[in-house]
Amino acid sequence: MQLNLRYDMNSPRFGTPHPALYRTAIEQAAWADKLGFTQVFLAEHHGAEDGYCPSSMVQAASIFAVTEKINVHLSALVVTMHDPLRLAEDLAVLDNISNGRIWLTAGMGYRPHEFEMFGKDITKRLGLMNKALDTLKKAWGGEPFDYDGRTVRVTPPGVQPGGPKIYMGGSTEKSALRAAKGGYQYFPGHPGLWDIYAEERAKLGFPPPEPLVKSIASFLYITDDPDRDWPRIAPHVAYATNTYAQWATERGTGDTLYKAAETVEALKAMPNIKVLTPDQCFDWLKTQPANAGINFHALLGGLDPDLSWASLRLFEKEVLPRLIDAKMVDLNQ
Repeated sequence: MQLNLRYDMNSPRFGTPHPALYRTAIEQAAWADKLGFTQVFLAEHHGAEDGYCPSSMVQAASIFAVTEKINVHLSALVVTMHDPLRLAEDLAVLDNISNGRIWLTAGMGYRPHEFEMFGKDITKRLGLMNKALDTLKKAWGGEPFDYDGRTVRVTPPGVQPGGPKIYMGGSTEKSALRAAKGGYQYFPGHPGLWDIYAEERAKLGFPPPEPLVKSIASFLYITDDPDRDWPRIAPHVAYATNTYAQWATERGTGDTLYKAAETVEALKAMPNIKVLTPDQCFDWLKTQPANAGINFHALLGGLDPDLSWASLRLFEKEVLPRLIDAKMVDLNQ
């Protein structure tokens, strides 16, 4: 099993102020790096009312400054919002800063106001994404290339051969087929899309893709007293699930694991929301597949850093040693 962190930095008015959120994310990434976590997922959206991170590459740089081994996975990086050449340069620099620890899932974007904000035509987003990905491939080859009728060159060369690892993201069947046809690895917004992707990729003669790491919870919180902590964390989790569920309606197609919830009981009924004691957590993880990703969305909905740290520390003290003893995680890989 993989151990991962995830941050989107969205925080409502009753949530933690953003300076404290960003500082806590840096500190938690350093903690995860020392324990042997695999990656930190950083998300990106623009013009969100409650401060969703619009600059995940800058946030990644802050994390690389205090870590040595952990990867940062920009998931998703909305490539249609970026100038392709500047994107290639920024990612190449991050590849050097991190010594090859930057990955990205390329997202097309789906929120209309973001395209309006950057003066982009949402009906041309597929072409915008294809241009961005084609530019990244050419830019990271290290040689001059033609770009809009000009000869350009992107430096410095990256650390990873061919540049940072790129996945394609998406929440629709079309995205799965597009990733397969392009020969990309795929990071589906919904697990059911993986079979479509893998089948199409095989038809086209590509080698088998990397195994899918299955995220087993959108939010996992460890506590010695769930009844005490549910009222503390529920407003933040409900805010996040309701926000993502509302944004999903802007897609028109596709699905999301986040659903609207109006009560604590509705949150408790969601299979992707887990608030567990250490014993309950270990017992639950024993039932999960070996290729699972344990993703701590540690500051979801502007969660109080003290509450967030309490969960992570309890996991470190009372769950992680049991996972290691049971050979369910390998922190040396």
